[in-house]
Amino acid sequence: MPLPFPFSAIVGQEEMKRALLIAAVDQTVGGVLVFGDRGTGKSTAIRALAALMPKMAVVADCPYNCDPVADRPGLCTLCADGMTPTKSRQQPMPVVDLPLGATEDRVIGALDLERALTQGEKAFEPGLLAKAHRGFLYIDEVNLLEDHLVDALLDVAASGENVVEREGLSVRHPARFVLVGSGNPEEGELRPQLLDRFGLSVEVRTPHDLETRVEIVRQRDAFERDREAFVRQWQRKDGAVRRRITKARDGLDAVEVPSDVIELAAQLCMRLGTDGLRGELTLIRAARALASLDGRPAVSAEQLRLVAASALRHRLRRDPLDEAGSSARVERAVAELFDA
Repeated sequence: MPLPFPFSAIVGQEEMKRALLIAAVDQTVGGVLVFGDRGTGKSTAIRALAALMPKMAVVADCPYNCDPVADRPGLCTLCADGMTPTKSRQQPMPVVDLPLGATEDRVIGALDLERALTQGEKAFEPGLLAKAHRGFLYIDEVNLLEDHLVDALLDVAASGENVVEREGLSVRHPARFVLVGSGNPEEGELRPQLLDRFGLSVEVRTPHDLETRVEIVRQRDAFERDREAFVRQWQRKDGAVRRRITKARDGLDAVEVPSDVIELAAQLCMRLGTDGLRGELTLIRAARALASLDGRPAVSAEQLRLVAASALRHRLRRDPLDEAGSSARVERAVAELFDA
């Protein structure tokens, strides 16, 4: 398996890196959508983050990566009924690629034909959603995903559980994962129902300053000429990021969210006219995760300011009277409210 580009060596794209780190700390944020120009490091950043994620404990021999200390509602039927060993093991956090051409059976799971033909048993073969449980599900060119796969993803993303009823099988198993998608907006828009399921949305653009472009080319060239040496060079900094994620996860529940910060988040969403309350919830969750990453005991207006565009730009209604893009509208509302 080829070595991924080190996360710490990625030049620029600060909003994208921040959003990915937030999603790594708190899965309830709802995943990350990265849209932008070709060749701006979208896939590179996502695969780089996956490589430095800390290992996790799973129930040994469980096909669904169940947590050995989870309560019964969060377990698959095998673990809940004591059919798998109680011993646990450490494994890397799963990062599963969902190919655009994948069949529905491959994604949600289906009858294990080999066992059915050779042993005459009806057995379930877990799909990609099962393998991604407690990890990341990555979809490149997510805006080109076929409608039937989008429907399957929406059902699972809403419930955190995959239910399969087919070929005489009736199986349900937990499927909670961080959904990460990337794409080029020139190739088509994302369905609104799926867009709403992403907690954070990031826009990446080709850098226009000479110094940044030169540094990106220099780093990438060094990586391609000697990948092992380049990864070793950045190993210490990637290790520091890994420890930062682990510490932020452990301290997340202790981070306080003052009432005035919640009020500020609500005022911002009201000013922008976002539908529902998902905007406020995502704002608070993302700001709390960022505060934990920064080692702060409580969320402040500064964390809200930093995550506002990522949490809200994809939740705005189109305003025919306002030619400014959604990012500019969020930044303008933040400036008016926070600097008042």
